[in-house]
Amino acid sequence: MSDRAEAALGLLTDRPLVVLTGAGLSTDSGIPDYRGPGAPRRSPMTFQEFVSGPAAQRRYWARSHLGWSRMRRADPNPGHLAVARLGASLVITQNVDGLHERVGTTPLVALHGRIADVVCLACRRTSARSALQDELDRLNPGWVARHAHVAVNPDGDVELEEDFGDFVVPACRCGGVLKPDVVFFGENVPRERVAHCYGAVEALAEGTRRGSLLVAGSSLAVMSGLRFVKRAASLDVPVVIVNRGSTRGDDLATSTVSAGCSAFLSALAERRASARTSDSARGAVS
Repeated sequence: MSDRAEAALGLLTDRPLVVLTGAGLSTDSGIPDYRGPGAPRRSPMTFQEFVSGPAAQRRYWARSHLGWSRMRRADPNPGHLAVARLGASLVITQNVDGLHERVGTTPLVALHGRIADVVCLACRRTSARSALQDELDRLNPGWVARHAHVAVNPDGDVELEEDFGDFVVPACRCGGVLKPDVVFFGENVPRERVAHCYGAVEALAEGTRRGSLLVAGSSLAVMSGLRFVKRAASLDVPVVIVNRGSTRGDDLATSTVSAGCSAFLSALAERRASARTSDSARGAVS
């Protein structure tokens, strides 16, 4: 570990902790990030475009059907396992891949929802993505096999431009439009979700020793995550950012570590576990 990483670990080892994770945490699972070094420029579909009509919806689902067929096979990596062991008061993830859920991370807020869920824009009924995936396979035989070469994006979409006019997208049983239950660009994160996260960050400023906010694998390029860094900094809560490359929150951070997530988080999980064991031993003696 570098001196900078060691200093950051010192800030995080024995304090209350809230963790904010981004796409950089999942790169070791084979899911690319949006803004890491060398990442190509991507233009995800906006909510306004999605609701503009059937053509945009066919384009989205034709591409997302390909991406999800591979994303759902991704496995959690050591970084996800480490986050689950940190004993954080809350883990906030900007990721929609469901990998935190796969390792049983609690308490957890999936800020932007989960790509594994589907919601009807008319009746608001939610259902499992796997059921829709099976129906899309049935209605569009051979689609996945014909496009096995395309690259997957962090949101489960892919880079593919062609005529999607023949791609068949089923409707909800009420006749409404189906959408993945995730927050698209141009949508707002539900207020109660944001309020819950703010509450956890603000609680770090309470008590005799301030907690810390750890950002892992996020460039903080969008306000949905950056606002929690801003709130922590305004309360003099130490902020540690671990990310490959610079972020929009670096000027607000107490410590920044330019590195991948898995090794740092694994080291932190070990140190926090040791600190908890030591505290328990001292309590037993006293």
